Amino acid sequence: MSEQTQEPGSSAPRRVVVAGAGMAGVQTAVALREQGFTGTVILIGAEPHQPYDRPPLSKAVLLGKAEGSAFDVDFEALGIELRLGCEVRGLRPGDHELDTEDGPVPYDVLVVATGAEPIRLPGAEGVPGVHLLRTLDDAERLRPVLARRQDIVVVGAGWIGAEFATAAREAGCAVTVVEAAERPLAGALPAEVAAPMAGWYADAGAVLRTHARVERVEPGAVVLDDGSRLPAGAVVVGIGARPATAWLSGSGIELGTHDEIVADQHLRSSAPDVYAVGDCASFPSGRYGERLLVHHWDNALQGPRTVAVNIVGRASGETPAVYDPVPYFWSEQFGRFVQYAGHHAAADTILWRGDPAGPAWTVCWLRGDRLVALLAVGRPRDLAQGRRLIESGTPMNPALLADPARPLKAATA
Repeated sequence: MSEQTQEPGSSAPRRVVVAGAGMAGVQTAVALREQGFTGTVILIGAEPHQPYDRPPLSKAVLLGKAEGSAFDVDFEALGIELRLGCEVRGLRPGDHELDTEDGPVPYDVLVVATGAEPIRLPGAEGVPGVHLLRTLDDAERLRPVLARRQDIVVVGAGWIGAEFATAAREAGCAVTVVEAAERPLAGALPAEVAAPMAGWYADAGAVLRTHARVERVEPGAVVLDDGSRLPAGAVVVGIGARPATAWLSGSGIELGTHDEIVADQHLRSSAPDVYAVGDCASFPSGRYGERLLVHHWDNALQGPRTVAVNIVGRASGETPAVYDPVPYFWSEQFGRFVQYAGHHAAADTILWRGDPAGPAWTVCWLRGDRLVALLAVGRPRDLAQGRRLIESGTPMNPALLADPARPLKAATA
């Protein structure tokens, strides 16, 4: 990427504006105060709701077990100014101004944390009964659908599709999941790892149809390209998300191949005094030797700490902190707790711990003798120990690692 223009030793910022009031934005604002920043902090969010956490939307909120998932943060006590229901419209880095629907907002430092937005199903716009699941309002619209136990078609067998199908089955709905690829999680996991997960749908009473492309959506039905017609009181689309960066058009900020902000190892964008964090930004990983775009909760939790340290420390000439985490996420689906740590793209060996037909098993990816990623199903201890082993780069003994009775920390070389 282009050379960054923000230099240590510049004057201390007095006004930090955070665009985006999701996990990444909220944590950035809070972390600034934790790091001792005493200037103005303005947190701008497009939604009118008090800032909230997203994972419960596909679980407790959707099933009516919780009314919301607002962050337990006293913004007033922290001196964080909230501007909610205010959409960002553009950015003029040369003027140090953020354009919003309420007018321009000047900044000394801007942190972009606008997250990602769901990909919409072509041709389904405006069709009654078609839903997304990304926001609190989405969950509120879907809650009565589940309560009425309607027949539901879920488009996409990724993480969000599986989680919604889980909740819908728990609510007593008939559920059919259609996936264009040959298996669930085709874009996230190798075929041999995702294969055992296909059986989870039937175990839960859901129908999974792979190699199934949606031809069109009609009121009350989904028509597939093979002519199949699936009754659908509701259709839930979960075919992925893309960085919410369209509003940066014309700003000059460098965007990557997925339209994400190209951040450096310190989470600085190509524009002076503009940082980027969370789902809307990629960063170079020294650990994995490639640029990562991570659309998961933990990235939105960890990245803001690096941003805050670098904003507060730059005026005093401190060496900027490097962001190079071991990515982590979890998913609750069909009665199973699935956790993943690391990045397996560059692995050259895969090892199994336990029987994938059983309730608990782990997959480990190695590069040479180093653990680079693992996926644990019902084995949280494997995940916790494995994450630390990935971080430390400890050499592993493959023969010992494959023994599910042996703790991971005791499988070192």
